[in-house]
Amino acid sequence: MSLPSLTFLVFAALTLLVFWLTPDRWRWVVLLIASLLFYGAGDWWYLPFVAVTVLTTWLMARWMGQRAARDEADLNARRADMSREERKAFKAAGKRVRRRMLILGLVINFGLLAVLKYTGFAVQTVNGITSLFHAAPLTVPSLILPLGISFYTFRSTAYLIDVYRGKATPQGNLARYALFITYFPAVVQGPISRYNDLAPALFGPHRLNWGDMSAGSVRVLWGYFKKVVVADTAMIAVRAIVANAGQLRGIYTVILILVYSAVIYGDFTGGMDISIGLSRMMGIRLTENFCYPFSSVSTQEYWNRWHITMGAWFTDYVFYPLSVSGPMQKLSKWGRAHLGRAVGMRLPVYLATLLTWFLTGLWHGAAWNFIVWGLLNGVIILISNECKPLYSRFHTRFPRLASRRWYTDLCAVRTFLLMGLVRSLDCYRDVPVTFRAWVSMLWDFGSWADLTNGAVIRNLGLSPAVWVMLGLSVLMIFAVCRADKAAQTAGRAPLAERLSEHPVRWAMVCGGLVLVVLLFGSYGIGFDASDFIYGQV
Repeated sequence: MSLPSLTFLVFAALTLLVFWLTPDRWRWVVLLIASLLFYGAGDWWYLPFVAVTVLTTWLMARWMGQRAARDEADLNARRADMSREERKAFKAAGKRVRRRMLILGLVINFGLLAVLKYTGFAVQTVNGITSLFHAAPLTVPSLILPLGISFYTFRSTAYLIDVYRGKATPQGNLARYALFITYFPAVVQGPISRYNDLAPALFGPHRLNWGDMSAGSVRVLWGYFKKVVVADTAMIAVRAIVANAGQLRGIYTVILILVYSAVIYGDFTGGMDISIGLSRMMGIRLTENFCYPFSSVSTQEYWNRWHITMGAWFTDYVFYPLSVSGPMQKLSKWGRAHLGRAVGMRLPVYLATLLTWFLTGLWHGAAWNFIVWGLLNGVIILISNECKPLYSRFHTRFPRLASRRWYTDLCAVRTFLLMGLVRSLDCYRDVPVTFRAWVSMLWDFGSWADLTNGAVIRNLGLSPAVWVMLGLSVLMIFAVCRADKAAQTAGRAPLAERLSEHPVRWAMVCGGLVLVVLLFGSYGIGFDASDFIYGQV
């Protein structure tokens, strides 16, 4: 069941109705049943896989919690008879035992993810190497890939790690924990909420109120507008360029970078708006996953604003543990001794950053273009960090620039284009083809006349009227984002929140969005309301 589909709209409406008609104490059960139905609607074979993740992480977290409580009780009972060194040794022994259970849980769940998602990629890579020696290729297996497995694996393993660290209390009710993992608005493409953030909202009291219903409904409709009016329509032009990558180069690569930015933004933020808005209508607040990313003046800021929960996951559970691990400290010590203090101190950060971004790219997809995409992001961030002293001297020399609107806008455009350039690896899905397209912007740009003589319209499959509609839609999104960011700076609520104070305006906005989605969205003839891009991760 795809979120952009009319079937999902009916399903969501029925779930909302049953949810609010059910007594408060049983509403989480309604959500669990709806989540299992939603997940099983994709393919009933998905359920055994998510069940393995739910059961293993729940059992292991409970065991770790019970073991930690038992160790604490034993330590308190024997504290008077133990020296400080004995207490430290006792705590360390208990932690080692719990760490073994944590490692087992991580191996099981990441192993399941690796087998299902990356076996085919691994076999194809091996075949590519062995073909150089004229060896017979291995058969690429065809394995089922459960819906949203990357997202629910990250959510469950984060819970397991947090229990091990003592940051989360183990959930004693298996059914409640299953709801946390499979909660249907977030299971397909996130956000990757932490247990401590989402559990109180799922299991706490829910009160029906106009503010949540009105703000949530506007956000759902706004998400559909972004997805089916902007993203799915613009994707037609992207596919036309990619399908003819050998001919449509140069200026068309620039168009692809610009148009695909609208696609990925409309697709992903639209999906988040639907998930967060629907949850809001049930009184559940999901973690925000975007914060005006295209206004970022640097790559680092961009990744602090784009897919926020994913970035936080990799930072907390990959980058920090890697950078302070024993092997990294030994590498730093060796580097300081042989390469100098400055290089030695940077080595763990460099290596941890590149490994983190390598895994980030691999998480996005089992293909080399995603790996290169991840590594390029890591390299750009490292270069940007190394250039900070130069930026600082530049801003010291020209202190008024930072406060000038045109300068910050220029920096934002630079970051937008740089991220769009790297993001084009996601379009072509072929690293050499992408690199040739980049080079073509310098050496085979083509004629600007293509933009004025109708060649772009003929080659990209969109009529002039559709291009105008698409441009106006993008401008509308830009204007709303500008207004909401200004409201945030001023300490005011965003537009969707303020509409609840004016029921007539709310009705007009909702009616207008419904009309635009039905008339200009990808439900029309010749269009396709495709699934969300991140729903395929």
